[in-house]
Amino acid sequence: MNKLDNSKFIEKLDRSNMLKFISDLPGQCPDAYRIGISAGINKPAVKINNIVFAGVGGSGIGAELIKVYLEDELKIPVLICRNYTLPDFVNENTLLFCSSYSGATEETLSCFEHGLRRKAYIITIGAGGKLKEVSLKNNAVHILIPSGYPPRTAIGYMSITVLGVLAKLGLIKDKENDVKELYSILSDIRDKEAGFNVPLEKNISKQIAFKLYKRYPVIYGTADTTEAVGNRWREQIAENGKALSSSNVLPEMNHNEIVGWKFPEKLLKDFKVIMLSDKDDHKRTKERIRISVEIIKKSKAEVIALKRDKGGKLARIFSLMYIGDFASFYLAILNNIDPTPVETIDYLKKELAKI
Repeated sequence: MNKLDNSKFIEKLDRSNMLKFISDLPGQCPDAYRIGISAGINKPAVKINNIVFAGVGGSGIGAELIKVYLEDELKIPVLICRNYTLPDFVNENTLLFCSSYSGATEETLSCFEHGLRRKAYIITIGAGGKLKEVSLKNNAVHILIPSGYPPRTAIGYMSITVLGVLAKLGLIKDKENDVKELYSILSDIRDKEAGFNVPLEKNISKQIAFKLYKRYPVIYGTADTTEAVGNRWREQIAENGKALSSSNVLPEMNHNEIVGWKFPEKLLKDFKVIMLSDKDDHKRTKERIRISVEIIKKSKAEVIALKRDKGGKLARIFSLMYIGDFASFYLAILNNIDPTPVETIDYLKKELAKI
């Protein structure tokens, strides 16, 4: 029996039960939407001219996924801030989401303070901690989500909750049906395509993990559809699989990175390309994907093309993400390592706390 179908082997490595957290993602989505749309929020007294998301890690990628999903519906600009300071345009006409699962993320807390000074309409999202404390102290809306998750596994709560909030504020249409569809499709992926109980020969995520094992993954997404998914794959491969990868986006990479598929010749054959696309990609981007794959294959690198056609845009985006989440877990198992601990991040925080 191979490692990825061996429950006893996985249980010994997966001491913090990462597999269960990933498997439970479908259930997060309807709960997150309920939390968001039932939050005690009043519509701002002034017109909202822009939306800013302040968050890093899982909070930042959750915002990216929502931004992509709402690209064709929101009529105001959206910016994601992964830094300590907000852009100068933030003012009383800004809807500012400050998200930190732990409530202790220093970049997000800094942006919260900046938002207060700029008189932005602030909504904070997290499982408690200092972010909740400063929110309540300053009469900002704090939306409390369930605790007990490794932050990267709370992606449903850190993203779908925002949809509920935006719908309640009247900035987007109600998304209950889209979220129901999302729950159904993600559940099917877990139960029929990618979850542990699906054997290797039928499991897309296990098969991808074997292809990525001891190789360097290069992930390409497409603008306005799968770019955020590509970033999520890279982050999950790092945090769960403890492995490096890179991500980029078409058509941008056609104007620079595509030239680099020549050297170093001896290493390129060990690269594995994940090409993430969507049926809503621009027709010229679809042609660019085809030609790019031809160019990359000349370097002897294998290209794994992934696209999901089932469901609306929200379901398709999250489906590609979910396949990657499982693949990153299985990659950790192949690497003989517990996927949950992020010791390097813990060390960074400890060292920063001394300064």
